[in-house]
Amino acid sequence: MTEDIPPSPLPQAQAEAAPSELLSRRHQMFPLLTAAEIARMRRFGAPCAWAPGSLLLESGRPGAGLFVVLRGAVEVCQRDGLGHVVPIIRMGPGHFVGEVGSLTGRPSLVDARAEEEVEALLLAPEQLRALIIAEADLGERLTRALILRRVGLIESGASGPVLIGRPSSPDVLRLQAFLRRNGHPHQVLDAGTDAGAAALMAQSGAAPDEALVVCPDGSVLVSPEAEALARCLGMVDDAGLDAIFDVAIVGAGPAGLATAVYAASEGLDVAVLDCRAFGGQAGASARIENYLGFPTGISGQALAGRAYVQAQKFGARMLIPAQATGLRCAREAQGHALALSLTDGRRLRARCVVVASGARYRRPAVPDLESFEGRGVWYWASPVEARSCANTDVALVGGGNSAGQAAVFLSQHAARVYMLVRGPGLAATMSRYLIDRIEATPNIELLPHTEVAALHGDGSEGQGLEAVTWRDRRSGAEHRHALRHLFLFVGADPETDWVRDCVELDGHGFVRTGPDVTAGAGTARAPLETSVPGVFAVGDVRAGSVKRVGAAIGEGAAAVAQIHQALAVLRG
Repeated sequence: MTEDIPPSPLPQAQAEAAPSELLSRRHQMFPLLTAAEIARMRRFGAPCAWAPGSLLLESGRPGAGLFVVLRGAVEVCQRDGLGHVVPIIRMGPGHFVGEVGSLTGRPSLVDARAEEEVEALLLAPEQLRALIIAEADLGERLTRALILRRVGLIESGASGPVLIGRPSSPDVLRLQAFLRRNGHPHQVLDAGTDAGAAALMAQSGAAPDEALVVCPDGSVLVSPEAEALARCLGMVDDAGLDAIFDVAIVGAGPAGLATAVYAASEGLDVAVLDCRAFGGQAGASARIENYLGFPTGISGQALAGRAYVQAQKFGARMLIPAQATGLRCAREAQGHALALSLTDGRRLRARCVVVASGARYRRPAVPDLESFEGRGVWYWASPVEARSCANTDVALVGGGNSAGQAAVFLSQHAARVYMLVRGPGLAATMSRYLIDRIEATPNIELLPHTEVAALHGDGSEGQGLEAVTWRDRRSGAEHRHALRHLFLFVGADPETDWVRDCVELDGHGFVRTGPDVTAGAGTARAPLETSVPGVFAVGDVRAGSVKRVGAAIGEGAAAVAQIHQALAVLRG
């Protein structure tokens, strides 16, 4: 029934706006399985039947897994919380219904309805993951299709939650950034130009500068916090945590994701927590150009997204967003487990714990800075922020590689990028290739020996940033410039408050490991092991680490061998 596949996998209205590369790969998004391939899949699935009109998948509700159509036809549509329905594709025998969420049983982003009597093979998430690993060539095709379908849903802007408000509203930008960092499809309606959107805002009692969120199940939230939005979308894993994991990893940046991929692929039972999104600070990088194997560069979000799916493919359980508040280092008698406390009151127990919590963005000593965060002050530069500052002046503070990458990226959208650095230049802190690129970009203006002195506007009332005053550190001269966006890339401090009472830290708050550990002197420590046996630290949070994506990934991989040794000791 391949004749039923439309020429584009995305809604026609969005096709022209979607990347041509994605459209050219629609045959990879919706491959037709052969009879031989379906036969290989049968041992992993269970035959099921649906009557005409019944739903195999429903937007906003947990999915049962992946469906291989054996007989009949299934219509797949996108549906948002406002009830708008956009057809995607009609699938017949040999096609499979599902996307990345099928790997874990997360809430569906589409409706899949039986047009007639349908017989299909249902692969539950655990069996789907087993198939992908056992049947490598077939698993590669399936995984590629699942990822491309998620990308297509994101690009189409016709599924997931609907954000209503001014596109430049700080609350809209904040929520949009959260969804984008978590790879979740969504759309934005401008209440200033859409009469229906404005009416919904008024009916809900939302102020003009607030954001109204309509979830796929019809629930309405006014400027919710990220966790409330995540719960509305079914992103939060509320399932019980009674089992004892082999490894609990706190932090889903490059180091944590690498640990998860290698540990899960070697058969360990793995749980990963992160309080915000996968990718860490690297996930906010517009382009990483010096990572091995990517000569044309790759965005931090794309690299982290691939690792996130890869970890799930091997069975790692992802708890995002979920925040650890403490680690009890005394092992329980039963199971020899350590216990993590979570903000929602649950406990997660594991035989080994990996501290990969990275670092939190450093805040310059600027009066009233916090009230402008998310309202004109940003610690990352994504396409969302770039579009909001198109053809305007912006300021960026920082002289490291992340700052350089962000400056080059923003220069493609902003009229002018003022780059403020405290030192005499960039040579001591930035890679040469980035310095050359900045010097060759005419709308980037480097201001050495310069720091931010004051912010102007009304962050508390939601009006946002209106101007920035910066100061020459040599002369003391100050200059006020009208602009609505300030990007801060001034480094970060280790995120270690939650383990401060458990493991040994250095004078700057980073976790000591291996030979640097002084507590329990005379007891051998593995190179990445902390002062507590079975607790490891990797990535930016570790004292003495090299603050590079490649180094963080290497540490994550190396930690797994040491985890195996620790588990062997525990098991006697």
